[in-house]
Amino acid sequence: METRLLNRPFVLLGVANLAYFTAVGVAVHTLPLYTTGPVGSDEAGAGLAFGAFGVTALLCRPHVGRLSDSRGRIPLMIFGAVLAGVGMLLIPFVASLEALVAIRLLQGVAEAAFFVASFALLADIAPPERMGEAVSYNSLGLYLGLALGPPLGEALLSRWGYDVAWTGAAVFCAVSVGLTLLIGEPARDRSLVGHGKLIHRPGIPASLGFFASLAAVGGFLAFASLHSAQVGMSNTSLALLVYGLVVVVCRIVFARVPDRLPALPLGMASLLAMAVGLGVMSLWLTPVGLMVGVVITAVGVTFSTPAFFSAIFATAAPSERGAAAGTASAFIDLGLGFGPICLGLVARSGGIPAALMTGAGFAVVGAIWVGWLSTRRTPVTA
Repeated sequence: METRLLNRPFVLLGVANLAYFTAVGVAVHTLPLYTTGPVGSDEAGAGLAFGAFGVTALLCRPHVGRLSDSRGRIPLMIFGAVLAGVGMLLIPFVASLEALVAIRLLQGVAEAAFFVASFALLADIAPPERMGEAVSYNSLGLYLGLALGPPLGEALLSRWGYDVAWTGAAVFCAVSVGLTLLIGEPARDRSLVGHGKLIHRPGIPASLGFFASLAAVGGFLAFASLHSAQVGMSNTSLALLVYGLVVVVCRIVFARVPDRLPALPLGMASLLAMAVGLGVMSLWLTPVGLMVGVVITAVGVTFSTPAFFSAIFATAAPSERGAAAGTASAFIDLGLGFGPICLGLVARSGGIPAALMTGAGFAVVGAIWVGWLSTRRTPVTA
């Protein structure tokens, strides 16, 4: 008999993620415009501000993972959401790139705490045999937030200005705190002891493929608003909205696919789809070309997170899930930090289309690596 997945803690966790990542979505749209507007920087500065959070998040995630295994998931989720909200409230008070980057570094600590603890909690709640499906459904909160946050941020910005846009993001962080408090810490067998290390080494090979996917898509997220304006779109949040909605719809329709297909070949296919989508965006410089590329990229992203997290969690015992989540999500920070910063430098010298093509190259290299992993006699997920 199939174990029930959609229980009360699972649903509350998903909605808490939705609130948190709606705040992130507001920032995804507003931050590049704020950086190149009131702050007075350029595309490279926007990439730096966007990706700076990855530095502190990267440093903190392994520690958060181990701490969540010993102290619990809920307190760290609450801490992360509160700290993220404080950062949103502080941004309107700064007018220099240095100060903005400092706040983004603070938000990196918040991101580490919330994200790692949230994924470890998901692994506690979900039946192991339905982990891919659980990640698909749970990540709807993330992608709905990334889909709804940008148009919400655009509406707040156009009607009331930057101050209200950042305050709105902080309100969603507060909502996430309230929902997290309703979940309750799940019971775990304290007699089971994991390896106690900061880094979950068995999950590193698959995490490298995940890194490639995030480095590629991170450039798109950082420059979607600016690229939309450059190709002649009046609605600069539409690309991000369509991206998020396509991922959400595909995650619902194909929720069980990641549990029915080998994780690593599925991850390789997702990377190739991202490469094609980003390539289309970089070469077809019209609104139609942008939207076609966005849809193809989003289809690839649909399967990347479930595939790679299934592969990574398959290497971890229950008492090591926090460490595994911390290690895997550290590669998210590397990807979302390295991608926008690196592609921002490419955009400065060669333009945003060249940056998007470079992101496609990252995805191709990642697909080659994951394809090699999947042919090994001893699978990484064993």
